[in-house]
Amino acid sequence: MLQRIQTIWLFLAALCAFLSFKFSFYSGTTVVNDIPNVFTTITGASNLKLIIPTTAVAVLALITVFLYKNRTMQLRLCIMGMLLEALLIFLYYTEVKKFISGTYSLTALLQALIVLFFFLAAKGINADEKLIKESNRLR
Repeated sequence: MLQRIQTIWLFLAALCAFLSFKFSFYSGTTVVNDIPNVFTTITGASNLKLIIPTTAVAVLALITVFLYKNRTMQLRLCIMGMLLEALLIFLYYTEVKKFISGTYSLTALLQALIVLFFFLAAKGINADEKLIKESNRLR
């Protein structure tokens, strides 16, 4: 399990998802209770509609690691993880629209890294599947 490269990519995707609970995606000023210029940040734990998909992405990446004997299911879950992360990025951008002014944090790149790590894991799973098919053909 740990000798496969996709395990590393999936652990990194889970780590980035868990780190997005702590680090901000966007920081800026907004209006809260008719009080303008309140400095707030958006993290994965900002509100419930961000907590649920962020948790789902992190747990999905961890579960996918342990499905190493079922590569087709592992590949499907990687693709589902990429789609879920795309939805999460969309939810972040809808939250950003509520701000008057602000900037994206450098740690906003964690969201892009999650998609990249899921893609690299899917590529590794696909390479393993191709290797198994070739070895079965040679028997």
